[in-house]
Amino acid sequence: MSKTSAYIEGLGLIGPGFANWPQAVPVLSGAQAYVHAPAAIPAPAALPSAERRRTSQPVRLALAIGFEAAQASGRDAAALSTVFTASGGDGENCHAICETLAGDEREISPTRFHNSVHNAPAGYWSIAAHAMSSSNVLCAYDGSFCAGLLESLCAVSVDAQETLLIAFDTEYPDPLRGVRPTADAFGVALVLTPRESERTVARIDVELTDAPATTLASPALEAVRLGNPAARALPLLEALAAKQARTVVLDYLDDLRLRVHVVPVDARKEP
Repeated sequence: MSKTSAYIEGLGLIGPGFANWPQAVPVLSGAQAYVHAPAAIPAPAALPSAERRRTSQPVRLALAIGFEAAQASGRDAAALSTVFTASGGDGENCHAICETLAGDEREISPTRFHNSVHNAPAGYWSIAAHAMSSSNVLCAYDGSFCAGLLESLCAVSVDAQETLLIAFDTEYPDPLRGVRPTADAFGVALVLTPRESERTVARIDVELTDAPATTLASPALEAVRLGNPAARALPLLEALAAKQARTVVLDYLDDLRLRVHVVPVDARKEP
């Protein structure tokens, strides 16, 4: 894979200790200390009340970060192509379905069934954002964030599409947690574009590498990075928050990773 580039216009973020991207910037840049707190996911106000009542934690997380990134970019959410990526699905819903199937009454409700499908967040997004643009839904275990980033870069580079990447993972209840421990909930969204604009935050240049992944200096943040697959994006988010040109390596596959060179707008303006 040759080096591929794109521009970032808007970001969305929710995770342990992070309510949104602006609140996370001083922490990730080192200006403020990180304080751990359970992830708080808002209700999806953009959905009609009937759909809102049926949403799961992954859906609420995906919609919250997606709309935050789209609003920060100044672009119409309905016009953006989307890439949704998660290592798993709705753990609570999966647990409830397994409990039902293990019992005597095995009828699964339609709501539980459609929420169990991996592309459920993309469907709710189309309703909430009135979106009719192309949408891809991916799963690549712990490498899901990088898989989604590569898919988004293809849309940007090959098809010249402004693309919204939405990466998210939520925890599983016991006993599933015992075989798939995922710490809390974490989600990050990026609006990627083929050309620079007045809202561009940074340019990223991405290529495959076998170099070791970048770790975080803060033990608490490193625990977040390792505890949730979507949080593998944290080294990239730290680089963006620092507003300085730097290169990070993100975990992807066992023997393959992504090298991302970040050039913020502010860094390019420095003499």
